[in-house]
Amino acid sequence: MSKQDFNWENFETKGFGEGYSKAQREEMAAMYEGTLNEITEKEVIKGTVVGVNDKDVIINIGFKSDGLVPLNEFRDLESIKPGDEVEVFIEEQENALGQLILSRKKAKIVRAWQDIESAFENDSVIEGLVKRRTKGGLIVDIYGVEAFLPGSQIDVKPIRDFDIYVGKKMEVKVVKINHANDNVVVSHKVLIEKDLEKQKAEILNNLEKGQVLEGVIKNMTNFGVFIDLGGVDGLLHITDISWGRINHPEEVLQLDQKVQIVVLDFDDDKKRISLGMKQLTSHPWDSLAGNLEVGSKVQGKIVNVADYGAFLELAPGVEGLIHVSEMSWSQHLRNPADFVKVGDEIEAVVLTLDKDERKMSLGIKQLTEDPWTKEDMSTKYAVGTKHKGVVRNLTNFGLFLEMEEGIDGLVHVSDLSWTKKIKHPSEFVKVGDELDVAVLELDVENRRLALGHKQLEENPWDTFETVFPVGSVHKCTVVSKNDKGAVLELPYGLEGFATSKNLEKEDGSQVEVGESLDFKVTEFSKDDKRIVMSHTAMFREEAKPAKKAASTKKKEDAADKTPAEKSTLGDLDALAELKEKMEGGKK
Repeated sequence: MSKQDFNWENFETKGFGEGYSKAQREEMAAMYEGTLNEITEKEVIKGTVVGVNDKDVIINIGFKSDGLVPLNEFRDLESIKPGDEVEVFIEEQENALGQLILSRKKAKIVRAWQDIESAFENDSVIEGLVKRRTKGGLIVDIYGVEAFLPGSQIDVKPIRDFDIYVGKKMEVKVVKINHANDNVVVSHKVLIEKDLEKQKAEILNNLEKGQVLEGVIKNMTNFGVFIDLGGVDGLLHITDISWGRINHPEEVLQLDQKVQIVVLDFDDDKKRISLGMKQLTSHPWDSLAGNLEVGSKVQGKIVNVADYGAFLELAPGVEGLIHVSEMSWSQHLRNPADFVKVGDEIEAVVLTLDKDERKMSLGIKQLTEDPWTKEDMSTKYAVGTKHKGVVRNLTNFGLFLEMEEGIDGLVHVSDLSWTKKIKHPSEFVKVGDELDVAVLELDVENRRLALGHKQLEENPWDTFETVFPVGSVHKCTVVSKNDKGAVLELPYGLEGFATSKNLEKEDGSQVEVGESLDFKVTEFSKDDKRIVMSHTAMFREEAKPAKKAASTKKKEDAADKTPAEKSTLGDLDALAELKEKMEGGKK
């Protein structure tokens, strides 16, 4: 370059950048601006690492100045070195110190939300990491954002242990985004359901009765279990699990267990599928011993006790009914629980057997001799013999007395007492009491035994006939009254009766309950065990129905052919009364 070419004018001009002409400055400024990117705050941009120190990573984003990002924001990367490209978030173009402020952490969050929204819109699958368990589900990390995976959305079958998924990767789909609280809900179940749709359609199309399938127990109830057949659920009822009797499916099955089942039935749209398990094995009745017949003795266990009897299990699926009437020779039926209980292992006799219908009836009383057929029965319980028995049952008409196992007798209510009028046997005895009796009648053929308690004593009415003759006077207490009359308490524990008109006192008032007054016997009946009395007859003779009593007595005496017994006390009293009446009529 020659001296003439050097621009000394420009050289002598002082000041930074003032050595250029206006045109040159504009040209150079344009060149400089062309090397810089136009950036906007709060956006994500790519930058290049130009340096790394102990605290920061220096990143060039093509701006007029480099930006700083704290080194701890790169902890997820094994190493960061100059030349690496990273995404950063522009927080500030220039702070108070003129420094460009960048953030990789925020860039990751912004980018993550963009990816999540994109995945939601496009219905794409995301791989996430299950971080921890929470109430009602799991927390899954997707793109650095914590998303909620509800327990119901983990699988098509109920999940009982969420902890097994923690720390594992899982494919999910975004099903809901709530921007208000930055909440994301994901589902793994929808992925499974898609896979199952084809499998489900294939199963339903090929479903046939008698088809054997494999399934997994997904739910258990007291009436059966629900089995997942591969997207299709079927019910295995408790009665179809085992040939034997079970109280709950959990006795033989457990959740998540793989089982072989057979299709028993299904509805038209194949929404309700009935399954069976026991049908895959032969019926236990088919393996019964060929020599089993009526009269055979069998051994088994009581599996159920009902009001009408008990079921004896000879083998799983083979049961026989022991009716309560076949438990004891007694004709008085009792509760089966008095004889057996669930779990008892007992022996029984086969009474009926139907292998086609798979039914049998059993008996246990047949293991002992029928007491009614014993040789000494007719002599042991001969008429007039005395015994002691236990009251087993009370009825309106009497009570049943157990003399021994299998021998019951009836004591009629009228055969309990000579003197007391018993309306119901509960007035005299209670169940469980012991009672002394005498045999009144024995019918072995019809298994009937008539008993009496009062017959242990002589009939006191033979004596009462002389104590309470018609016309005799006795002090009586009124026990009770009604519209018809009053019940009187007599000596010797007897009861008498007085009609309302015979309760009138001499002053015209009525005899009241609790009063003790003299009453006259107006009627005595030994056969009916009835004594009719009158207080009014004590002062008014016409009140007594003596004529009837006298005529009745005369007829009874006339039937007696013994001359010496024709004149009775009743006759004399009747004649005396008639005489008095006639004399009164003359006056």
